[in-house]
Amino acid sequence: MYDAACELDAEGVDLIHLEFGRPYADTPDHIKEAAKAALDAGIVHYGDFRGTLSFRESLVRKLRDFNGLDYGVDEVLVTNGLTHASFAAFMAAIDPGDEVILLDPFYPQHVGKTELAGGTVVIAELDKANEFAISRENIAAKITDRTRMIVLVNPANPTGRVYTREELQHVADLSIEHDLLVLSDEVYEYITYGGVRHVSIASLPGMRERTISCYAFTKAYSMDGWRIGYLAADSRLMPAILRVAMTDVTHVNVFVQEGARAAVDGPQDGMQAIVEADRRKRDIVVQALNQMPGVSCVEPEGTIYAFPDITGTGFNSQDLAMRILKEAHVVVESGAFYGPGGEGHLRVCFGSESEARIAEGMDRLARFFNDL
Repeated sequence: MYDAACELDAEGVDLIHLEFGRPYADTPDHIKEAAKAALDAGIVHYGDFRGTLSFRESLVRKLRDFNGLDYGVDEVLVTNGLTHASFAAFMAAIDPGDEVILLDPFYPQHVGKTELAGGTVVIAELDKANEFAISRENIAAKITDRTRMIVLVNPANPTGRVYTREELQHVADLSIEHDLLVLSDEVYEYITYGGVRHVSIASLPGMRERTISCYAFTKAYSMDGWRIGYLAADSRLMPAILRVAMTDVTHVNVFVQEGARAAVDGPQDGMQAIVEADRRKRDIVVQALNQMPGVSCVEPEGTIYAFPDITGTGFNSQDLAMRILKEAHVVVESGAFYGPGGEGHLRVCFGSESEARIAEGMDRLARFFNDL
């Protein structure tokens, strides 16, 4: 959809971009100032391939205090965003012929990474009738003697779910029973609403030693262009992961790490303001979508995405998304892009534009659906 939108952008059409999972806000000032100060201080040379020690010490404290996870500094690897973290994990853990279970709807990048490592993707459906809850039965039915890993995105892109401890326990029980790894993508860990609390699956009993937890500063700190993230894994898993990371990037930009360290150690009010702005925009989007003919939208518990059901329109997701682009000049994504379980839905990113542009986008969609 982004590629299709670029053609209209080039023609000067005023598009409202609700397809791109990109934060609208600027990076908080104290984070930028820390990176500038690092440059002025001459922090411009090669660093530790695992990440600077001071930064990893900060991350160890954050993992303990926020995620309830106890890791040492040598069990943390700084990466070029969460995308790089998960890539290193896939390449280290998956051998040709291994099967990787994705929960449908899924994040499409995980398909490509599995295949690059020589693995095979196996789809386990989330419980669509129960607001895309994790189904133990659906996952268990897909496990074979070739299964190596279950991939979890929590809070979930594209559905906006924040999985409960009970749901995560289903994944934990199956992974322990069948001796599986879990890759946990937690990029939206801070972006939850209404008192809903994020739980890291590695904090559950028996899961620390079999979970590779991946994080980033992309969304909550609005640092998508900084390309900075990290992973945490048991010391037994780290040598293989480090071998991949050292080969493909050596180490992450050192002065960017100083900015990210300021994000972890510094005031959190800027990040909290970004999340609160996302909450307001979420409310605008959900209220508006639920007033449109043929559309219903469950309130997302986290992330920056709404996942409205459009089956009442009689259109499939991709055809409807293209019509919205061409007729309403609003860019959304087809739910089917996220797997068969996403068909009948659209993904609407409310984090990517200002509040005023979000409201204008909803007005355009309301006119479109009323005319439809």
